[in-house]
Amino acid sequence: MRTLIYVPIIHTSADLGSLSSEIAERGIAALGKETWVRHQETVAGFWRAVREYCEGIQASGVKIYQDGMVADGPLGRRIAQDSAAAGSLNYQLVLDLLDRGACLVKTEKFDLVKREYDRLTAMTRAKTMASRLIAVARYKLIKTMLLRHRDTFIAGTINETLEPGETGILFIGALHKVARWLAPDIQIEEIKDTKRVRDYQKLLPLHSRRRQELEELAGYLIGGVTRQPR
Repeated sequence: MRTLIYVPIIHTSADLGSLSSEIAERGIAALGKETWVRHQETVAGFWRAVREYCEGIQASGVKIYQDGMVADGPLGRRIAQDSAAAGSLNYQLVLDLLDRGACLVKTEKFDLVKREYDRLTAMTRAKTMASRLIAVARYKLIKTMLLRHRDTFIAGTINETLEPGETGILFIGALHKVARWLAPDIQIEEIKDTKRVRDYQKLLPLHSRRRQELEELAGYLIGGVTRQPR
């Protein structure tokens, strides 16, 4: 039996590197400062809950699979260190696990990650409304295809590198659907319900009309973590 602890994550601005300031600016513009601040508090609370759970894991020998990670070894660790230093709560947790004996695995194909990042960059840095609408339309055309390609590649990596008797942890954006491509002998244990994490992100732009639902989901996200077999 192989075990994969599945962590559906909420990305922070810091996870997006050079795009972080643009993402924050657009978030405030779209949601308003008050809602944006509450969202940041929810995300921080979510990561505190995940971190508290991971502190109880015997990390030695655990394999870490990370959304967007295109390297392992010294380069992979350097990427994690730089992202953690930039404020990524995700990578700060990954570093803690590595320091406690976990092993970082090259999870993704560089070309696929770069294609998506380039599309996000085009949307975020568009100077005019027209150019932004074009960039958004182009991204929507390939978004589903890119996610599927990335998901199958990530699942293939896990299938090939997670050995019998081993435990892995996958930190992956909630919009991904990696689980459907995993080998049947891999036992998946979600520490947060992926659908509820995804629903929170979908409802965020509708905060003024769906405030109660959003607050209930936010409460779930920051609450304690329990592993649930899938």
